[in-house]
Amino acid sequence: MTIKDISEKLNMKLVAGDDTKEVTGVYAGDFLSWVMSHACPGDMWVTVMNNINILAVATLTDVSCIVISEDSGIDESVIERAEIQDITILTCESGTAEIVYKVADLLGKI
Repeated sequence: MTIKDISEKLNMKLVAGDDTKEVTGVYAGDFLSWVMSHACPGDMWVTVMNNINILAVATLTDVSCIVISEDSGIDESVIERAEIQDITILTCESGTAEIVYKVADLLGKI
């Protein structure tokens, strides 16, 4: 499924990047060094983290996108940098666990 397919079904808002990338899995985590060692390429990474460091982690792990859960907000400077680096970021009102469950279900991983 593409990011767009999932985001439309789960009422996510695209704030940066390309929503045509494929999503092959889902990963949740807020401890950045842990995410770097456990997220897989193609994952939709769900987090409440919203600072510039998430962009470095996304680049290192090659996740398909970052979802900022619980509408925890994101600074315009992070959005601008994400656009430059071609990193897709979405926001969502739902909590992390709910998003992960629903994405896993959509991907047929449950």
